[in-house]
Amino acid sequence: MKSVSISGSPRVNVGKTDATALRNAKQVPCVLYGGKEQVHFSVLEADFKNLIYTPSVNTVNLDIAGKKYNAILQEAQFHSVKDNLLHVDFLEIVAGKPVTMNIPVRTTGTSPGVRNGGKLNKKLKTLRVKGLVEKMPDTIDVAIDNLEIGQGVRVSDIKLDGLTFLNAQNITVVSVQITRAVAAEAAAPAAPAAAKAAAPAAAKAAAPAAKK
Repeated sequence: MKSVSISGSPRVNVGKTDATALRNAKQVPCVLYGGKEQVHFSVLEADFKNLIYTPSVNTVNLDIAGKKYNAILQEAQFHSVKDNLLHVDFLEIVAGKPVTMNIPVRTTGTSPGVRNGGKLNKKLKTLRVKGLVEKMPDTIDVAIDNLEIGQGVRVSDIKLDGLTFLNAQNITVVSVQITRAVAAEAAAPAAPAAAKAAAPAAAKAAAPAAKK
């Protein structure tokens, strides 16, 4: 897994007034926890572009006034209206201690169901995974080579050594759905066949009426 480097400045005061002043200065209040100490600091909002505003998942090399920490992004809070970044929580990586991360899902291969007109439906963009950081992949690859129309891959079907999926096991991650065009094509031969089967019965019913 790749890493990004972020530099921060220690916060002297921790409170709403100080947090508001930081945000007005285009800085984001942050906290690092999970290690021996809890550290409050701030980071320029622009410096989060390669960590938060990206589909990739990364570990973080934090430099706070010369002190180095290895961490992961745990939570980012945004303003409900303005959508600007309000607060960021980091979890310090401790050797031998599992962490929880959201890892992007990537499909691999070509589905025969899609080739036959089905629609690929990627229901989960990420999966919540628990394990050691060194075991975490950049993406969770889901093979769709054998998926026909109406079939899918559930969380329980995916196995990764040393990792535990925290999503419900019965949730479908990706599936191939039938489309209207395929459904119409499948129904089309049934109409002539039904009409052909009904013809002898209609003729038989009409015969006595003709004799009268």
